[in-house]
Formats: sequence, structure tokens, C-alpha cells
Amino acid sequence: MVHLGKRNILPIVRASAPGLYLDGGELGEILLPGRYIPPDIAPKDKLDVFVYRDSEDRLVATTETPHAMVGEFAYLKVVSINRQIGAFLDWGLAKDLLLPFREQNIPVRVGQRVIVGVFLDPQTNRIVASTRLNRHLSREAPAYWEGQPVNFLITSRTPLGYNAVVENAHRGLLYHNNLAAPLEIGQKLKGFVRTVRADGKIDLSLDAAGYRRVALLTDLIAQALARNGGRLDFDDDSSPGAIRETFGVSKKAFKQALGKLYKQRRIRFLNPGIQLLENSSWRPGG
Repeated sequence: MVHLGKRNILPIVRASAPGLYLDGGELGEILLPGRYIPPDIAPKDKLDVFVYRDSEDRLVATTETPHAMVGEFAYLKVVSINRQIGAFLDWGLAKDLLLPFREQNIPVRVGQRVIVGVFLDPQTNRIVASTRLNRHLSREAPAYWEGQPVNFLITSRTPLGYNAVVENAHRGLLYHNNLAAPLEIGQKLKGFVRTVRADGKIDLSLDAAGYRRVALLTDLIAQALARNGGRLDFDDDSSPGAIRETFGVSKKAFKQALGKLYKQRRIRFLNPGIQLLENSSWRPGG
């Protein structure tokens, strides 16, 4: 079965001047335009393609991947507005994505970037976007456990912290007092579930909790030291942004891990930087 608005593995049916026709099952043949045909393909190959509708409402395939597929959320730029139907967003494909007026919680303007959910309009069976995020979040109770790694998208800033969409399904919150530096709307992050509240909302953290977090991070730092000849230009004075970019954790968590490594006599501080001690008997999880 072909899923509109998602990637599909489809066999080649025939070649023609416009491109390749792929077997779309009950949807019939789907054109893959010539400019998207990969090199060195064979007649019986199957292709990994994204299926959507072109400007004439015909099913079409592409080997390109949009910034978001049906069922996902993304931070997209408004590129034009049609006063009859709505705004159009750049989602990485030749045909822009429609954001209908009825799916805008407030009017958007050209050049603005907005958080949207991407879904199939049940009335037209077309792929469209919506800034009314709650309509497109899962209504099922979240089944996450404390400390579970998750992916999420930052959607807005509040007095308490940052709202996020977790795993393209549920609403989460990162509290300001658990962050070492401000975040940006539209950031995609990896983090952890702190707790799932009774109302179904999820409290998030950028770091794993407690001892497990420090143990994993000490191993990560020691491995990085070993790969880099035993020295790194990171220490207690490194910027939160540089630490986050390299190790994916907060500065607070990084300093805790350095403290543990120092107490175990596995590193010494070079001011600046750190060095792995030659007599260190490090082993993973040690």
C-alpha cells in the first residue's frame, strides 16, 4: 500500500520520456520525473521515493526528502500568500506546502518562520500544514518511562520554559531552571523524559538523570580523550554552547563528569584543557 506524504519503496513499471513510472498499487502508476532518476538503475529495481501531489493534483514521486512528512512537525518559512486559500511554505520540494487560512491560529506573513504539523486533509486528500498544533498531536496517553531518550522540537517559549513536541506525538516542557543557556524556536534536540504528568504532558531534560548520566558522560569524555591523543581543549571554563555542541549535554553535567574523572585520577587539568593520565585503568562504565 502506498502512503501519500511518506517515503515508499516502489518497483519500476516502465520508462517514458517524462521519467519512470512506478507501481503505486491501487493508486495506479506514479511518475518519477527524469530529473530525480538515480544513476545506474536496473529495470527491475525498487526505488525509495516520497509520494505527494504536484501543482495539477497528480500523484508524483521524488527521491528528495521534505523537511517534514505527514505526521511530523517542522519549523518552515512562509514564501508566499494566496489571498483565496492561504500561505505557502518552503518544505524542501519543488512544490511549496499549503498552510490553509483555516489552519492558521494567527495570520502569517511572508518571510516568517512557523512551527507546523503536516497532515493529510481528509476532505481533499492533499498534504497540508497547520499551526494549530494541538489538533494534530496524539490523543493517546504517552507511554514513556522516566529517563527514556526522546527526540523533540522546540515550539515556543513560556514563563516556565520551552514547549516542545515530543517524538512528533505529544506535548512536552523544558523548564528554564534546568537549562544552562537559552534555546531557539525550531531547534531539534535529543533529551530525556523526567516525568509524565497526570494531564499527559511530559517534563523533559537535556541530560540523563543522576548517576546514570554522569557514568555515561565520563565514558564519553574518556573515549574522546583516547581518540584525541589523550588531550582535549575542554574544561570547567569551556562555554556551555561548545560543550553542548560537542558532547550533547549541559555545562553542569559536564563539570560533574570531569569532577568524577578527576577524583578517580583518570584526568588532570591543564588550564586550559584536560589530559588523560597514563596510569588510568579506564574501562567502559568504570
